[in-house]
Parts: sequence; C-alpha cells; structure tokens
Amino acid sequence: MVDLKTHSVPAVEKALAILETLLASKRGRTLPEIAKLLKIPKSSTHCLLLTLERCGYLYRQSETRRYMFALKLFSLANMALIGLELNDVAEPLLNILMEQTRMTVHMAVLEGDEAILIHKVEPPGLLKLATWVGKRMDAHCTGIGKAIMAHLPAEQLDRLIKEHRMPRHNENTIVSGRKLKEQLALAAKQRYAFDDEEDEIGLRCIGCPVFDHTGKVVAAVSISGTINQITSDNVSSLAEKVKRISASISQRLGYVGNPAVLASKNSSH
Repeated sequence: MVDLKTHSVPAVEKALAILETLLASKRGRTLPEIAKLLKIPKSSTHCLLLTLERCGYLYRQSETRRYMFALKLFSLANMALIGLELNDVAEPLLNILMEQTRMTVHMAVLEGDEAILIHKVEPPGLLKLATWVGKRMDAHCTGIGKAIMAHLPAEQLDRLIKEHRMPRHNENTIVSGRKLKEQLALAAKQRYAFDDEEDEIGLRCIGCPVFDHTGKVVAAVSISGTINQITSDNVSSLAEKVKRISASISQRLGYVGNPAVLASKNSSH
C-alpha cells in the first residue's frame, strides 16, 4: 500500500514528468518546449535536464538541441524486463535447488560492476543470511558474481576489472586482476564459480551461469552456506546440483547450446 502521509520529493516528480513528456515525443523536445509543457521555470528545467544528462539518462542533440532518451534508460528497462522473466521462469527451479541442498539460494544479474540479487529462497531454520532481493554485491568476491564474469566477452571483462576497484572484504578476497582472471578461467572451464570465504568469513558460495537464447550470460544462480555445509568433500556434488538447475533455467529461456562448449570458448579470459 502506498504511504500517502509522507511527502513526495518535488524535484523527483518533475524529473519523472520530464521523462514521461519525452516518451510522448518521437523527435525529442527542447528545453523551452519541456518547460512550457510542464509549466516549470526554464532555470529549474535546465537543472533537471542537466542532471538527467550527466547521469546518463538523457542526451542533447547538438544540431537540434532536442533532448532524447540515452541508452542507460533503455538498459535499465531491459534489465527490469529480464529480471521479471527470469523470476517467472526460475522460481520453481530455485525452490527445487533449495530443497535439494537445504541451503540459501540466490539468483542475480550484473549491473555495472555489481551483482544485484533478484531472487532469494531460504531454507527453514535459524541460520539466516543477511541478504535480500535488491542487494548489491561486489562481483569479484562472490560466487554468483564470478559465475557471470567468467562468461563475459573479453573486452567487457577487461573493462570491468580495470574500472572496478575490487575492495578487500577480508584476507581471502582476491584484489589482483591477474589472479581474478585465473579464477574466472577455471570457473569457465568447470562451469561453476566458488567463493571460499572471500566475501564473508565463515561462508562459502557456489555459483553457476544462466544463458539466454542468444548464448549471452544474463544471470547466475548460487547456493550459500557455512564452511561446515560446503566442504572440500561435497563441493563438487553440490556444484553439479547448481549446474543442473542453472542449465534448466537457461533452456527455459531458449538457450540450446552446450555450456561446456561455451565455457571452453571463454577459458581464454
């Protein structure tokens, strides 16, 4: 239910109104046109447009001086649609994975250099992980993030590693680009990524990639547990369970390739 007692932020309402106004125009609109349509002073309209432009949501054509939607806005919309489709397709399979492993199951997508959780299934019991849908996690030190990174195009992966500062969470966190690439190459070959207390001491995670109908990695599925739940003795068998579920989700998204073949292509990372 919408909270009607708390006041909205006028500047945000005006910024959203600008986006809606541009949505109704195929050719974009100039600053004076937007100010007139929304009955907002030109100075305020200019500040709002400049903010949206600087944040990557709009761009201004140099010749016509018309403001248009930038690619970032389409990227966000596409990410939301992917998330909705993934949740619908994956939910029953993620529940099965939780039942099979009795561990916390996550699904995430990559946005920028962070893994964003879009689904979580918790097993019954007292142990609850401090994660939630919408949580942003560093990709370089999480099994779910590394599972996606291992199958990115080489150019995108290089850019991500170069631009991401790879913060150290503890003494196990990999902060070397070279070592991270070595781990990702192994993850691509094995078709699963392993977080061995790299994000949080006492916890381990196994992540596997999810591919769409074009063969592009769009998400990852993982199980997380304590060091007593995920051990050197059972990590391989648990990984097989995660692999099967992630492969089933990929197939439901229209993926018809062989993950092993795709992994070998990306092992050069």
